[in-house]
Amino acid sequence: MIEAVGLTKYFGPFVAVQDISFSVPQGQIVAFLGPNGAGKTTMMRMMTGYLAPSAGSAAIAGFDVRRARIDAARLLGYLPENGPLYPDMTPLDLLSFMGEARQMPRPHLRQRIDEVIELCGLALVLEKPTGKLSKGYRQRVGLAQALLHDPAVLIMDEPTAGLDPNQIRQFRENIQRLGRTKTLLISTHILHEAEAVADRVLLVNSGRLVFDGTIDDLKEDGSLERPFYRLTAGEEGLPPVPDAGPAEPPDDGAEAGPSAVPAAAPSDGGTEAPAADAAEAAVPGAGEEAARSGGPEAAPPGAG
Repeated sequence: MIEAVGLTKYFGPFVAVQDISFSVPQGQIVAFLGPNGAGKTTMMRMMTGYLAPSAGSAAIAGFDVRRARIDAARLLGYLPENGPLYPDMTPLDLLSFMGEARQMPRPHLRQRIDEVIELCGLALVLEKPTGKLSKGYRQRVGLAQALLHDPAVLIMDEPTAGLDPNQIRQFRENIQRLGRTKTLLISTHILHEAEAVADRVLLVNSGRLVFDGTIDDLKEDGSLERPFYRLTAGEEGLPPVPDAGPAEPPDDGAEAGPSAVPAAAPSDGGTEAPAADAAEAAVPGAGEEAARSGGPEAAPPGAG
């Protein structure tokens, strides 16, 4: 359902993403994990067709997101890190506008609005301007617009950023419920978030894919922290191991050999793509000119 082949993105001389390939089958929840600045947001934008790659391709359900953008958008729900919300609109007005922009038939649109309102728990804030809602409710409204057209594929960038523990728990429950029928790709830099919801992990560092496998495959001695540090910061980034006391002297005749120290994973501390109008990302065809050009923009500071 989701496929990336050799995706690469340059911003001038800066390499934001380097030759990343993977595929996600139907019905799988995949966590796109990595530290801030690793290239996650840039990958999400290329996967949704919002940002043109310097090389490589991305497809949703077999539709190339550059050559068949509208066809791919019909099957895709995208929730950027900063959701596509108009602060003066109420959630009800926003959902109606998004449905009309997607050319959803009116009777079907009314049915879907009722369904996403119930799923995302928006009944109490339907008539309040979104600009006056809490961060948690704004995230719910963003998720509702991404689900409005009942897409087969959901791509979400840091969906729990800024939420309190209760809101995070509810969001995870929604994700697990959606994962029964949809294919999900969720970016995060929080290890416990990936462990709680994902069937599989794609770990990126400095724009490169450094791990692709299950949570259990990634764990070392039941922990995700040590392999995460090792793959993204090198052994020198690991916390010190508690002192276990003086070592036993070697037996007579035993030879002391050199200890193997894994080399540090390269890290250029890069930044991500510049932010763009998130509202356009949610509407099929919006920002298409930017996607076609994909020129060498300058890379401002930002987090992935």
